[in-house]
Amino acid sequence: MATASAPWQHCRTNTPLGPLQLARTASGLCGAWFVEDQKHAPDPARFAPEQYTPGDPLLQMAAEQLAAYFDRRLQTFDLPLDLGAGTGFQQAVWQALLTLPHGRLGSYGALSHQLGKPSASRAVGAAVGRNPISIIVPCHRVLGSTGQLTGYAGGLWRKQALLKLEGHSLF
Repeated sequence: MATASAPWQHCRTNTPLGPLQLARTASGLCGAWFVEDQKHAPDPARFAPEQYTPGDPLLQMAAEQLAAYFDRRLQTFDLPLDLGAGTGFQQAVWQALLTLPHGRLGSYGALSHQLGKPSASRAVGAAVGRNPISIIVPCHRVLGSTGQLTGYAGGLWRKQALLKLEGHSLF
């Protein structure tokens, strides 16, 4: 894992929902943030110009898999991930998000139960909101306890679009 302040290798890829900034460490993909209107985006200094490496094999693979996802040719991402930027609790939540399959929805309460912390729904929600790898770690599949759309760091309209892409017509 890279140090907390080291620049990442990075590139941008276009999606139907706007460009994504992809970043990687030596351990794996560590970020996928929407370039525009992304809450909790990292410090721009992490994206040093000399580290812009669109030809990096892992970044290329991530871009290709995202394109296949948006074309409805891919439902499960197969990429090495580096979730080490989060606290232990955040990492546990992000790992739990990876168990939500394409086409299925979860809730903050269900995730807190899955983690053995049934009274931690708010903390789970905060960790979900800090997910650094949009789409690939599917935080967009998490809804409120009554099935309502709740926040999404990339914008609620994007969450709605991602759920529609995955076949959820409720929204």
